[in-house]
Amino acid sequence: MVKLSQISLSARLWGLSQVMRLFARRHPAFARHMAGYDGVAQIRLQDGSQGRWFSFRAGVLTTGRGIHAQPDLSLVFRDLDTAVRFLDPRVDQALIVHAAKNFKAMVQGDEDGIAWFMQLLNLIRTVGLERGLPMPDGSRRFTQVTNGGPLFVYVKDGRILRVTPIEFDDAEDAPSWAMPARGQVFRPQRRANVAPHALAVKSTVYSDQRLLYPMKRVDFDPSQPPGQRNEANRGVSGYERISWEEALDIVAGEILRMKREHGPGAIATYHSSHHQWGNVGYYLSALMRFGNAIGVTRVALNPDSWEGWYWGAMHHLGNSFRLGSPTNYGTLQDCLEECELIIFWSSDPESQFGTYGGQDGGQRRLWGKQLGMQFVHINPHYCPTAGMMGGKWMPIRPGTDNALAIAIMQVWIAEDLYDRDFVARRTTGFDEWRAYVMGDSDGIPKTPEWQEAETGIPARDVRALARLWAKKKTYLAPGVRGSGLGGACRGANGTQWARAMILLMAMRGWGRPGVNFGNLQGGTPVDLHFYFPGYAEGGISGELNQTAAAANNYTRMPHLVSVNPVTQTIPRQRLPEAILEGQAEGYPLDPSSIEGQFRRTIYPAPGYSKVKMLYRYGGSSFGTIGESGRFVAMYQSPNLEFVVNQSIWDEGEAKFADIILPACTQFERDDIGEWGNAGGFGLHMQEQLNHRVIAMQHQCIEPLGESKSDYQIFWDICKRLGLGTYFSEGMTELDWCRRVFDSTDLPKHVSWRQFLKKGYFVVPPAPAGLRPPRDMQWYLDGRQKDVPEPYPLPGAYSSKYGEGLQTQTGKIEFVSSSLKRFDPESPDRPPLNRYIPAWESPHTEHGVNYPLQLITPHQRFSFHTMSDGKDSAIKDIRDHRVWKDGHFWWILRISPADAAARGIAHHDLVEVFNDRGTVICAADLTATLPAGVLHSFESCATYEPLGVPGESPDIGGCMNLLTPKRQQVAKTASTAAMTAQVQVRRWAGELPPERRRPLNTPARAAVGAQAGAEVRA
Repeated sequence: MVKLSQISLSARLWGLSQVMRLFARRHPAFARHMAGYDGVAQIRLQDGSQGRWFSFRAGVLTTGRGIHAQPDLSLVFRDLDTAVRFLDPRVDQALIVHAAKNFKAMVQGDEDGIAWFMQLLNLIRTVGLERGLPMPDGSRRFTQVTNGGPLFVYVKDGRILRVTPIEFDDAEDAPSWAMPARGQVFRPQRRANVAPHALAVKSTVYSDQRLLYPMKRVDFDPSQPPGQRNEANRGVSGYERISWEEALDIVAGEILRMKREHGPGAIATYHSSHHQWGNVGYYLSALMRFGNAIGVTRVALNPDSWEGWYWGAMHHLGNSFRLGSPTNYGTLQDCLEECELIIFWSSDPESQFGTYGGQDGGQRRLWGKQLGMQFVHINPHYCPTAGMMGGKWMPIRPGTDNALAIAIMQVWIAEDLYDRDFVARRTTGFDEWRAYVMGDSDGIPKTPEWQEAETGIPARDVRALARLWAKKKTYLAPGVRGSGLGGACRGANGTQWARAMILLMAMRGWGRPGVNFGNLQGGTPVDLHFYFPGYAEGGISGELNQTAAAANNYTRMPHLVSVNPVTQTIPRQRLPEAILEGQAEGYPLDPSSIEGQFRRTIYPAPGYSKVKMLYRYGGSSFGTIGESGRFVAMYQSPNLEFVVNQSIWDEGEAKFADIILPACTQFERDDIGEWGNAGGFGLHMQEQLNHRVIAMQHQCIEPLGESKSDYQIFWDICKRLGLGTYFSEGMTELDWCRRVFDSTDLPKHVSWRQFLKKGYFVVPPAPAGLRPPRDMQWYLDGRQKDVPEPYPLPGAYSSKYGEGLQTQTGKIEFVSSSLKRFDPESPDRPPLNRYIPAWESPHTEHGVNYPLQLITPHQRFSFHTMSDGKDSAIKDIRDHRVWKDGHFWWILRISPADAAARGIAHHDLVEVFNDRGTVICAADLTATLPAGVLHSFESCATYEPLGVPGESPDIGGCMNLLTPKRQQVAKTASTAAMTAQVQVRRWAGELPPERRRPLNTPARAAVGAQAGAEVRA
């Protein structure tokens, strides 16, 4: 008797053939894909009892029942039930993944054919769906999410016309929240207030510096043995165009050679801190899946924007999953209702936009000004935030912030101005702290007079600030977000400063009405319970250890687990030493616990090969790593037998590769993402935005030249290694987007078809009664934690779950228990946070020849290196680069006094130099800096040595050539990129004619005509 399931399988296979023929007639895209492969595909049961074959020739399908004698590829099911359920159009994705993991469904044969056939099957679900909306001018409006926010993208005739911020539709999009405070009601603008650099993306897509074809270094011959490949010419030699076939064959061949000749660990993947946005194409997604598939040594990132918090503040507060920084839950309502004074300490949110926050926060800060709040700005630079908000500017000397903080606390203790009740109930170690501050333990009272010689801030001003702070309900705003990120935490004394910020708030009764961390950048009442994964949740990686996938993403979006068989790691800051010297050690970024950062790693790890091949991916990082000139010597070392660079633009490290693989931009591929949603250690970062916006990142145009998406490049390499189906699961990027969509809360509100067409969804705000309470109020009251975060892990509590903090005592610790256990005699990170002068300052030996302090905060006009260079439109901003003598020069801000002493006029070209390197910049004379301090943003995208790389001055603006490689403190991986002693002089050289280029737009011509004529008042 024939079972119903057998009939069902036979019917499904026959029906599949008819659907293919029908779709080929109806949908040109389906017909084009069907014509892209000639061969025979077989679908059958493992025992051969049932099956159907499908023969494709020039786009024509013939099919037959049974088993083909010589199929090119096969989809094989272990049993009938799996086959029937697998082929059901409404199949549960978890079943497919389960079948694949347990070999109940297998693919065999030609890797290219398998990829093509699986895409053909998936096209049945997606072909014909409308993407984007037609516009009256004949263009089509798509959507994207960039590092600076979500955009409308208008395309006509295959070319991007313009990009604009998303304007919300009052009829279709969710309403905005309202915030009552002090008799007024505040409402945000009905739009996505993106960062300025987001609006420059069209110019970067069409940049003349795009990499459009696979390239090979002209004097690199992969047939030659290592040592005879002219490795020393990396960064010097030119390139020749080759085919994708040749490029991919070389890369795949080198991967296999590394494994055979050297063993596990010989291949390392190295990427920039950030990349183009999305849950599919991001480095924590596709790159990590690829790396796990081939087995790589991981170049481990340090918390480069959170250094002092992770390595310092965490030891007094906990909050390891937030890298030691505070949260912002409920603080917007509290600040608007209660706060009287905000102290911006090394905080410039109007320049750095809260990481991915765009300009939403600027409107809220103006509300604070409207309500009559007072403002103080402690910063070496009178930054744009200070200019907008007004108030008292205290131009502190870089690296001395901890001295000022301690002196403020000394006034509070001496005049009994601190919150005795909070200190007694909710902290430990205060008596030992008091003895240090008052001088009882070392004979030196840390008075305002004591700090004046260090900080340059008059004692009277410090005493006045301490008294004002004690009198007013005060919000402390350290760093960009007002609760961490950037600023002084990135300098030589970054750990000291961040530790002091926690202790200051402990003495103020942290959590009381109007007393908290923040600068009105965060704490908005968006609905944080609506689930959509952030990029740190691993996307499609299947990686459960190095991402936050295990918390939600992996259980909600079934996909294959990927495991890296190589456990060897190299700290990014020590990569040159690892390659050049053959050894390195480091301390990991491990947010799961306080003690995770104490686990020393060594390279090479026992049993593993040293790294011989470097797979470089993503944007330039010469401009983001201390003493980055070291990387030139690394790239030119024969110890690296092969270097491949997968990049979008010809900049930074791309010029030091043997093979260049051209990747396309996010506008040329599909992805899906949410504005500002990092996930993982950036949980709930959307609360800095006025609206949660989730968008389909449409492929707006075809990839330029022969460029391909990162995902496709990885897939193509994996196919040559027999890993194509393992890597892709047969899915295109659009298929993965659908899988991400299905795993979220979006289907409760919008269909996939609607979402793909409109392109975005605004998450409704949380109702007034369900908004998060004020952060730390629960701690102040001694109650169970009631803010909506799952951190710390249950095992990290020293009391009952949810009671107290992550520290050993469960309280804010003035003397750190974890540092006592780890290194109680540490000279630079003692358990009690003493003031220790910076190891590089005007008072040290390094300051004798290089007397000027250079600070290099995060970029204002680019997101790291993403929008700089590339002939980007932001070059036209004269506060970013200056056009002069045929070149756009990076800007160095200098006080009039320091300029006059050196005979420097406004926009003169100057050498900024020390014993680590030289950079040529355009001088910007400004009264926003005190004498002795220079300001220049970090993260230029270009490294352009005038002569020999690593030995000649740079004209690209790579200020991190000048910053130290030394860690802030020993036994950490804490970079000190905000620390550098330099000297400046007028540049006596001249740009060679061959390095000059004409302005290529009317707008730039207008800018150039004004160059040198404008003098800042």
